[in-house]
Amino acid sequence: MRPTLFLICPVLLFLGLSYLLPFLGIVQLSFTDPQPGLAQYRHVLSDPLTLAVIWRTLRLCIIVTVVSVGCAYIITLLWVRGTPVIRLLTELCIMIPFWISVLSRAFGWLSLLSNRGLINTWLKDAGLIDASIQMTRNEFAVVVGMAHYLIPFAVFPLATAMRNVDERVLTAADGMGASRLRIFWQIFLPMTGNGIIGATLLVFVFSIGFYVTPALLGGGQSVLLAELIYLWIFQMPQWGMAAALSVVMMIAVGGILVALMRRNAETAK
Repeated sequence: MRPTLFLICPVLLFLGLSYLLPFLGIVQLSFTDPQPGLAQYRHVLSDPLTLAVIWRTLRLCIIVTVVSVGCAYIITLLWVRGTPVIRLLTELCIMIPFWISVLSRAFGWLSLLSNRGLINTWLKDAGLIDASIQMTRNEFAVVVGMAHYLIPFAVFPLATAMRNVDERVLTAADGMGASRLRIFWQIFLPMTGNGIIGATLLVFVFSIGFYVTPALLGGGQSVLLAELIYLWIFQMPQWGMAAALSVVMMIAVGGILVALMRRNAETAK
């Protein structure tokens, strides 16, 4: 036990210096700038504009999480249980996005979804539409861009869960006459529940802090928390307000994570 703790201590020290100390500085700033007190928190929790951004962020992050985990489940199913050719193609589709930056992906979606983008151009050339369809500067573009980035991250917890499924259980169900659909819904899906929860946690936490994709694809029409914090720091500036909102966001995300982890632990029992 002691050698393990000795090896972990440098990592804990690095994490403490890299994350904990800066976060404590943010907490202090939230209580002291521009004046000592709770005025920043009262404003964050009562200002209609800030509350609207908070609810929009939570709503979009939930939608992105559902879309990402759902698509990742199908992709992972092909990767883990498909034929060798399908597995190879799926693995390439999972790995290649990691080599492309988030900024390049956002501009790629802009070139596809904008009014003069490829999709609108193809639809016009085919005679299917007369006027361009507005697919950017709205929540639809934000959800598409964020889900595209987060799907590969959801694949790995799901793949681990699927590979740990006991094949003997599936074979026994098949031998007893259960259909493939029933085997999937009543046996395979519940047995991969831990992977679904892990992927959900990972995607949701990542989506809360997104900035580049919503800023570019949303075009200022779908401002999320990270973009609002950026505006308060670099354009207002209101450092105390930005710090207070950051602390509230951290507490909210931490609470959601604890609740989901407890539920996962209860389910495992």
